[in-house]
Amino acid sequence: MARAIDRAVDGRIDGPILRTSRGTRMDRHCATRRLHRLAEAGGVHVARMHPHMLRHTFVTTMLDAGVDLRDVQIAARHADPRTTMRYDRARKNLDRHPNYILAAYMAAGT
Repeated sequence: MARAIDRAVDGRIDGPILRTSRGTRMDRHCATRRLHRLAEAGGVHVARMHPHMLRHTFVTTMLDAGVDLRDVQIAARHADPRTTMRYDRARKNLDRHPNYILAAYMAAGT
């Protein structure tokens, strides 16, 4: 079974990944309509659903999984790491706080 990205690209080596039925690049309105149709078909009901929710899920899931902030920033194509940090819901988690990490490093004697 082909992966979704392989089906979307369909062997092409350039051009947009997400296309309209006419083969042109999807704009935000088309993406919103497509997302609503997919959600309806899947029985998902969320108030004010929009494509940015997918981007938010992508970034927060990587951060929750412990992916380095710089790597998430690159994947999300954010120019400024502060933009990426706004997605981090776990900022109050002491295990991820810079001071805690520094203290643990110093306590380890390395």
